[in-house]
Amino acid sequence: MRRHVRDLILLLVGIGLIVETHYAQKLLLPLKEKSVRFAVIGDSGSGNKGQYEVAQRMLEYRQKFPFEFVIMLGDNIYGTDSSSAYTKNFELPYKPLLDGGVKFYAALGNHDNPDQRLYKLFNMQNRYYTYTKGDIRFFVLDSRYMDPEQLKWLKKELQSSGSPWKICYLHHPLYSSGGAHGSDTDLRGLLEPLFVKYGVNVVFAGHDHFYERVRSQKGIYYFISGAAGKLRRGNIRRTEMTAKGFDQDLSFMLVEVSGDELHFQVISRTGSSVDVGMIQRPVPKVISSAPN
Repeated sequence: MRRHVRDLILLLVGIGLIVETHYAQKLLLPLKEKSVRFAVIGDSGSGNKGQYEVAQRMLEYRQKFPFEFVIMLGDNIYGTDSSSAYTKNFELPYKPLLDGGVKFYAALGNHDNPDQRLYKLFNMQNRYYTYTKGDIRFFVLDSRYMDPEQLKWLKKELQSSGSPWKICYLHHPLYSSGGAHGSDTDLRGLLEPLFVKYGVNVVFAGHDHFYERVRSQKGIYYFISGAAGKLRRGNIRRTEMTAKGFDQDLSFMLVEVSGDELHFQVISRTGSSVDVGMIQRPVPKVISSAPN
């Protein structure tokens, strides 16, 4: 009798796990026609088991959500910059994605050698650079050293961009509830005035090894996605600026932009969804020049 009860319990647990896994890996993005789709990873280059597991979840979700490219938020290669490190910490975990034509666009982190900009698969044009995908203009910054030359370049590029969406990404977060690092207020003082003046919509950063969605700051939405290869469990000090945080496992983001909407979904190492939402881009005000 006990054996039958045990077998029944195991069967029910097994069914529960199947249902949970199926629900956990449900795609919650709209998949609109002609939308721009990409993934976000930060602090990914550990070469450990967790990184490989996150990469596998990215591959699985790409079957449902065919993203075209991945943005990397720095700390792309931990340790030495040897050829074996590039193989173990990047090429092998993401090989199926690379073979499928997915491009990776990297920013430099504090653990990265600046010579990574010469590595072909990171698609970097310089320490900082810009590129366009559909209605989005991306501005990739080197937050390790925000010198006057980079600030001058950023101002010029933001000012001249006519793209509906302006998205910046860099390694160090301007806003963060992290106990280990937290907000880089000096960097914020340099960048935020430019972001506000020239209409940046969204900013992605890494450095803190967790996921956090920060409440809108001066009309700009900030995300931290620094847990694609390393985790600081329990490191989020929840404050009023934390809209959503997840520091219990590794994670990555999926993003879809269509028209004036940016949809996002955050996926854990096990494939479960830990945050989902939509950002509405403000419609520019039309100032009439007609006489009274």
